Amino acid sequence: MAKMFTIPVPPDLSRRKRERTTDPRYVDGQKTLVKAMNYLAKADPVANRAAIQLLSEHVRTRFRMTDSPLS
Repeated sequence: MAKMFTIPVPPDLSRRKRERTTDPRYVDGQKTLVKAMNYLAKADPVANRAAIQLLSEHVRTRFRMTDSPLS
């Protein structure tokens, strides 16, 4: 069995942190998803329930909670 050695490295405090900015494409994409949900809800809310739930999950989270790298 192999042994693993860890050499601790102190953090470099002189590095600047990158400023976070919102991506307008992400905001536009969220708006488009909301418009699609509204359209589906007006057309036939009962038949489109699964599609509305899927889009809703995309709006609430950056990625779908059902996405998995293992599937």
